[in-house]
Amino acid sequence: MGLGNELFSDDAVGILAVRKIAPMASDRADFVETSLHGVALLDLFIGYRKAIIVDAMKTGRFPPGTVVDIVPEELEPVANPSPHYTGIPELIKLARQLKIEFPEEFKIVAMEVANTCDMGGELSAPVAKALEQLVARVMTHLAK
Repeated sequence: MGLGNELFSDDAVGILAVRKIAPMASDRADFVETSLHGVALLDLFIGYRKAIIVDAMKTGRFPPGTVVDIVPEELEPVANPSPHYTGIPELIKLARQLKIEFPEEFKIVAMEVANTCDMGGELSAPVAKALEQLVARVMTHLAK
C-alpha cells in the first residue's frame, strides 16, 4: 500500500514507489494507492494476511532519501483529538478488538523526506534520487 498525497511534493513518494513496483510484482501482491489515513485505512486491509505500507516520513533524524524499515510495535501511540487520526498501532489494536480479518504481519518501509508542504511541487532532489532504493527495499520484502 502506497500512502501519501501527490499534491504535496515528497509526500507522494509512497504512491510513486508502488506505481513502479506494481508492474513488476502484480503476480505476487495486490497494490493500493491512497491518501487516506487513520481509521479510514481499516477497510483497505480487511481480508489480507500480510501488508507492506510504503510511506514518507519527516522526522529530522535522517538525511532526506534515507529508507527505513519500521516495526509497527515500536511506534509510539498517536495522541490526537479524534480516532480518525489514529496511527498504525491503534489501527491494528482496533482491528483485533473488532475481530476483523486483518493482516497478522505488517511491514512499514518509509523514506525520510525533505518537503511535504509545497503544493504541486516535484520530489526534492535527494528523495527523487533515492526512489529506486525505496522500490528495491520493498521488492526485497515482497520476495520473502
